[in-house]
Amino acid sequence: MAAPIRSSATAPDALALNPDVAIPLLTGFIHDEVTKVGVERVVLNLSGGIDSALSVYLAARALGAENVCALMLPYKTSSEDSLGDAQKCVDDLGVRAMTISITEQVDPYFAKFPDMTNLRRANKMARERMTILYDQSQAQGALPIGTSNKTELLLGYGTIFGDMASAVNPIGDLYKMQVWQLSREIGVPKSIIEKPPTADLWPGQTDESELGFTYDAVDRLLYYMIDKRYSTDALLELGFDRDFIDLIALRVRNSQFKRRLPLICKVSVRTITSDFRYPRDWGR
Repeated sequence: MAAPIRSSATAPDALALNPDVAIPLLTGFIHDEVTKVGVERVVLNLSGGIDSALSVYLAARALGAENVCALMLPYKTSSEDSLGDAQKCVDDLGVRAMTISITEQVDPYFAKFPDMTNLRRANKMARERMTILYDQSQAQGALPIGTSNKTELLLGYGTIFGDMASAVNPIGDLYKMQVWQLSREIGVPKSIIEKPPTADLWPGQTDESELGFTYDAVDRLLYYMIDKRYSTDALLELGFDRDFIDLIALRVRNSQFKRRLPLICKVSVRTITSDFRYPRDWGR
């Protein structure tokens, strides 16, 4: 497997966040968006990775540890180190936690389709975890918190109606580099911050080897491409490779369907997803 693409382009200072502003903004967002719909608790899937770790630290700070439930949902091949890192967060914060294996739920399905690819298996497991998240949301009267960052959402690096499903996502506008920065500031365990990012889909899997480029390289490009709206020529002048620009632009375009509600054919005067609105602001 080829080494992940790296970038020689200069990292923009704008990717660096002021934690004294960003952390209160994110915790305030969680508190307001959860309580305005008449709920006080949240539930989230805690994998032992940095995204869910930052999310649980923000949620505990926003609502109090007693109002946060972390779900650890391993498969039989899941890394023991990942489970251990998730438990470190639980112990540090004092949040409530549940460990539920998904092995007994997905293995019968896998047995019916022994030729399933790793991608299909990963999607099935992600959606199984989502069903548990939403069931516990109902059982506990809690809102499901999302843990997908901006980089993943833009690239479509996630499972629609799986790990991308949630009611409120506090880190969805944070690039991966910013997730790392705020995790250091808020006290996420060092072992989580320093390990290679992985979805723990299969033994030895890492995000950057699967994607084919580093988060550092793609975050720099996405910042200029998406936030600054730079043209291809402007991106080339900054030192980004043309093939890399084209690859990322294609991934962003092709994953747009994951970032929107299902399309509905317009028949009536007021159609959901187009000209009918019911803002969350109408909550309590």
